[in-house]
Amino acid sequence: MKIGLDTFACDGGKSGVGMYLTQLLKRIKPSQALFELFGWEYDRYTYSDVAPNFDFIPKCSIHGGTANSLWHIYKYPEFASNRHYDACFFPAAHRCLPYKSPCPTIGVVHDMAAYYSDRKMRVHLGAVLRMILPNSLRRLDRIIAVSEWVKQELIERVHVKENRIEVVPNGIDSESFYPRQRNEESVLLIQPFSFKRPYVLCVSRIDHPIKNHVRLIKAFGIFKEKTKYPHRLVMAGGDSNNASAVKDAAAASEWRSDIFFTGHFPTTSLPELYAGADFVVYPSLYEGFGMGIVEAMACGVPVLCARAASLPEAAEHAALYFDPVNVEDMADRMITVSTDREIYNECRRLGLERAKAFSWDACAERTMQIIYESAGK
Repeated sequence: MKIGLDTFACDGGKSGVGMYLTQLLKRIKPSQALFELFGWEYDRYTYSDVAPNFDFIPKCSIHGGTANSLWHIYKYPEFASNRHYDACFFPAAHRCLPYKSPCPTIGVVHDMAAYYSDRKMRVHLGAVLRMILPNSLRRLDRIIAVSEWVKQELIERVHVKENRIEVVPNGIDSESFYPRQRNEESVLLIQPFSFKRPYVLCVSRIDHPIKNHVRLIKAFGIFKEKTKYPHRLVMAGGDSNNASAVKDAAAASEWRSDIFFTGHFPTTSLPELYAGADFVVYPSLYEGFGMGIVEAMACGVPVLCARAASLPEAAEHAALYFDPVNVEDMADRMITVSTDREIYNECRRLGLERAKAFSWDACAERTMQIIYESAGK
């Protein structure tokens, strides 16, 4: 059995989708089937450590979203036919897909942010893909949704039949994300940074307005004004759409000297960054899963979370919730968790319990079963 695996649109392993693919590749047993990866040339080296025994075929030499969309529409069918794939797996099916395929197809949908709310709020897909993606999703043989929220969006927005969608949640790497000893040092050294404690943490790409950083900055200002606490706000994530609007809001804040942007933060150092935080705030207006919530909880850090999209599904009863468009409400939760030790400890305890529900091993096992079933094994 020969399975093609599309690495396009996985951001070179740096995004949540890239991490998903990395964790999956770690757990594929080569003896089960012959897996063959195809994607951008640079992806050959992105996944060489986690999938050293898998062949990689570079395709689509012209970079860019439109060129890649056209390659999937016009070139992929011939490519997949020539490679004699029994099935093809698309781990970023919400970003790129072929219109038709000579073999069964399985796709993972992490979110439907490109179809969320009004146009200024949406994640940009590009005109070509935006036109064809809904129909391409309907043509997939099987769809894996990372949450019940995403499943319902596929049914309601794209009109995919429910019996072709299965929810398989993301996992957590418990060998990396776990509670660490909380020392009293005032400065936390995490190469190449030093973080002055105490700090409030937000881990997310800087994407305005969907990630809601501007309101977080305003809420942080209210928190500082009311408590007079020495906390800093650390925002860890690379710049994305309209990042300048977030940077401008930080520069205009009275508390700008206490706001720190790390840029893209090394994945291997994230657990230490979480563990050093007093608490984590997740203010997004839209998420398909909410990986940062689970990571923070697994590290034993209280989570403050927007009551929006899939986030309550990920956190359940283990987070303190706020209205994401109400900065006073957001600030109030920040004050509560930092002043009430009983609530702080309860959030931490419930978060650790909730994180146990997520496993990359379980995710990979069910995903492989769906792939093999689709390939006719």
